[in-house]
Amino acid sequence: MLNSCIILLLAASLDYLIGDPWGWPHPVRVMGWVISLFTNLVLFQWNSSSIRRWAGIFLSVGLIVGSGFVGWVLVLVAKGLHPLVGLTVESILLASCFALRSLQSAAIDVLQPLTTGELAQARSNLSQYVGRDTQKLNHSEIFRAVLETVAENATDGVMAPLFYAIVGAFFPGIGSAPFALAYKAASTIDSMIGYRSEPYQDLGWFGAKLEDILTWLPCRLTVITISVVSGKPQKVWRLCRRDAPSDPSPNSGWSECAYAAVLEVQLGGINWYQGIAKSKPLLGDSIQPITAAQIYQALRLTRHCFLLWLSLAIAVLSLTALP
Repeated sequence: MLNSCIILLLAASLDYLIGDPWGWPHPVRVMGWVISLFTNLVLFQWNSSSIRRWAGIFLSVGLIVGSGFVGWVLVLVAKGLHPLVGLTVESILLASCFALRSLQSAAIDVLQPLTTGELAQARSNLSQYVGRDTQKLNHSEIFRAVLETVAENATDGVMAPLFYAIVGAFFPGIGSAPFALAYKAASTIDSMIGYRSEPYQDLGWFGAKLEDILTWLPCRLTVITISVVSGKPQKVWRLCRRDAPSDPSPNSGWSECAYAAVLEVQLGGINWYQGIAKSKPLLGDSIQPITAAQIYQALRLTRHCFLLWLSLAIAVLSLTALP
């Protein structure tokens, strides 16, 4: 159990200090390559809806289980070389699953040109992180897009991987990294092909549903943590219960609504995707306009939630390691 504590601490420290250096090998890039290769093969070879659905099940189960298994094997081989090598490899693999620093870097990448009046550059930078059309967004719409990205990814990019890493820490024979890698595989499948439109509707349906299920509990725990850390539990839960169920996603609506409640802003509204307008439910009350300061506050709130979970996990793991 002490080893698990060390791995969690090292991984969190690596993510905080280094993040995901550009150009370095990353497990998610490998997952993305596998998904793209398999997707192109299936879409080219089969038009049958049922075959594509079964192919989606095969891809989802295979990649999730396979990612966890490969992570476990890599750590096992590294431990065979030397315990410190095993500790290092598992910490690096686990750090790659956390996106706390990456989320902050992405937000800053958009906010910096936006606050200096470089609207075109802010739009261009934002287009690297969101799926919506950004070419005609004004300042307030860019602020909303950044905050929505921060709020949504706080759950599936930061807190949910930490949740599964903590779960894995209580299974020393498996470890934190394989559990977190398996979740990242589910999240990557959902982000790449988990759409309700063609050509991914049949191929991605199972992965999207599975990711919803895997994220459900860590999402609710994140909302609880946000409500406690912010000191506004009644307000957060009142607005989440009122607005979150109207969002088509069973998780992102809750996550975004929690941040909207704390920051006293409103998220959702009209977004454009490839020239087509899509309306998202309004989440929260528009008491304050969204500003850069509130986005930085959201990032701090996410960091505090992350550190709280990490501290509690290490405390419990340390107690269970006592004779």
